[in-house]
Amino acid sequence: MFSSHHFSRREFLAASLTAAGVAAAPAWGANAPALIQGQAEHVISIWLGGGMGQIDTFDPKRKGDPAKKQAGAYYDSIPTAVNEVEVCEHLPQVAQVMDRLTAVRTVHHSVIDEHAAATNWMHVGRPVSGTVVYPSLGSIIAHERGAASDAAPPYVLIGYPNSSRGPGFLGAQHSYLYLTETGRGPAGLSRHDTITPQRQTLRETYLNELRAVQSPTNDKRLQDYDAAAKLSMRLSGPEFMRSFELANEPAQLRESYGGEFGQRCLLARRLVERGVRFIEVSHNLNFLNGAGWDVHNRGILDQHKLIQEMDAAVATLILDLESHKLLDKTLVVITTEFGRPPQFDGGGGRGHQSSTFTCVLAGGGLKHQGAYDVTDELSQKIVADPVSVPDFFATIHAAVGIDYTKSLFDGDRPVPITDGGHPIAKLFG
Repeated sequence: MFSSHHFSRREFLAASLTAAGVAAAPAWGANAPALIQGQAEHVISIWLGGGMGQIDTFDPKRKGDPAKKQAGAYYDSIPTAVNEVEVCEHLPQVAQVMDRLTAVRTVHHSVIDEHAAATNWMHVGRPVSGTVVYPSLGSIIAHERGAASDAAPPYVLIGYPNSSRGPGFLGAQHSYLYLTETGRGPAGLSRHDTITPQRQTLRETYLNELRAVQSPTNDKRLQDYDAAAKLSMRLSGPEFMRSFELANEPAQLRESYGGEFGQRCLLARRLVERGVRFIEVSHNLNFLNGAGWDVHNRGILDQHKLIQEMDAAVATLILDLESHKLLDKTLVVITTEFGRPPQFDGGGGRGHQSSTFTCVLAGGGLKHQGAYDVTDELSQKIVADPVSVPDFFATIHAAVGIDYTKSLFDGDRPVPITDGGHPIAKLFG
C-alpha cells in the first residue's frame, strides 16, 4: 500500500542515494566499520601560503647542492622526540614536541602550476567545479558545529579575506569574521571611544523598543540580517573584545611566540578560549624573504627565516594550549597548497610538486606518532599509505565529531561533505 506522502525533489534524491548505497554495498555491509569520531572542540588551521617545501621541513632527505644542481634537501636534518622521525635543522623547538603531532607526508592532488587553484583545493577539499561553489573547511565546521559560545563567532580568519575561505552554497551566515591586526578587534565592530558603556546601553534599549513594535516576519533575508545585527552587538561587547588584549599575557610567553605570525597564533589560542570553533591563521609574510613560501630562484636563500618563525610559533602554541588544558580539545592543522620537488631550478630555488607533500596535525586528542606515511628517497613519490585531500579533510572532520560520510545540500543537490574521504584510522585510539 503506497503512502500518500508526496516526496520533494530533495527527499527523492536523498532516498535514491540511500537506496543506491544499499544496492552497491557488499553482503557484509551491516558489519562495516563504525563511524570514527574524535573529541576535539576547536580547530586552529595554520595556512602556509606559497607552498611549503616538505623536503626542507617535515620530510627531510639526503642533502643536495643547488650550485651543482644535485637534488636533495637544502638543510641538514635533526632527530626529534619520536624515534626515527627527523625534521629540518631549523625546527628544533618543534622537534622537542614531535610526540604531540603527526606530519602526514603523503598528501597529494593533481594541481601543479596554479597557486590559486591549489589554494582553493586545499580549502574546500576538492577541485573547482563549474556548477557548484563548494564551502571551505572552516565554513563546513561552522555550519556543523557552530560557535562554542554565544559571545563568539564560529569562524575567524586572521589574515586577508579570500573567496576560497568562503561559505559557498552554505550561505553568508557561515562565512568568516576576518582580522588583519592582532592588537584590536575588527574595525567594523570596535566602538568609537566616545561611545561609553552607558551610551551603548541606551542605544540598545531604543533598538529593543523599536523591535518590539514591529510585526514578526517570515522573510529569511530579514531574519538573517536581524541575527547578524544581534551577533555584531554581542561581539562588540567587552567579553569578546578582551580576546585582543595580548598585552595581558606574560611578556615571556609573548616573546616565545615570536613576531607577527607568532602573535597571530597567540590570538588564536585566546579566541579558542572565547569559544571560536575554527580559526585560520595565515603565514605568508613575504617581507621575511621577499617570496613567502613560494621559493623559486633566490627566494630560497632566506627560507630558513620562515621556517624558524614557524618553529617558534607552532611549538609555543602547542605547549601553551597544553598548559591551558586545551591541546586535546584543539586540533592544530598546518596546510599549504602543494610541496616542492627535490630538484633545484635555474636560480637555485624550487618549483612546485603536488605528487606528495606534507600537512601536519597536532593535538586534538589524536594518537600522534610524529610522522605518517612513507615517501621515496627524495620525497618525490609515495611509497606507502597515500592520503588524498578528501582523506585529510575526513580526518579533520572526524577529529571534531563531524560525520564525514554525510552529504550537505546545494539547494536540492546532495554534495558529499568530504568527496568520499576516509579518516586516517591509525590516528584515532
